[in-house]
Amino acid sequence: MNNVVIIYTDGACRGNPGPGGWGVTLNYKGATKEMYGAEQLTTNNRMELMAAIQALEVLTKSCLIVLYSDSSYVLKGITDWMPNWKKRGWKTASKTPVKNEDLWRRLDAAISNHQIEWTWVKGHSGNVGNERADTLANLGIDSLT
Repeated sequence: MNNVVIIYTDGACRGNPGPGGWGVTLNYKGATKEMYGAEQLTTNNRMELMAAIQALEVLTKSCLIVLYSDSSYVLKGITDWMPNWKKRGWKTASKTPVKNEDLWRRLDAAISNHQIEWTWVKGHSGNVGNERADTLANLGIDSLT
């Protein structure tokens, strides 16, 4: 798996809504890049989405990717829900607007050039990549003060 980009993403929020952060680690051919950011008033789901978006938008070429996330919301959204949302004009099955549509559209655009294996990892279970992404997301929140 030498030519595969391994990505771990995580979002965090102190209060929901409240100050939130996102964290990302990218590993490729032995090199690691870490990133984080934050927003003053947001939700955990938005930060989980933003982590995946930021990770993918930083890539400059089409890549094979294994992306690990502890967010069922992101993983189900991208693999199960999004195709139907798009068919229905970004409406849910109950014909209401998709929550966080702006970020889902951005994520949809960010995945278009890549082949991605979306992989769920249990949060706070000792997975080194996930724990580091969580630490980075919290550093993002800490950077707000």
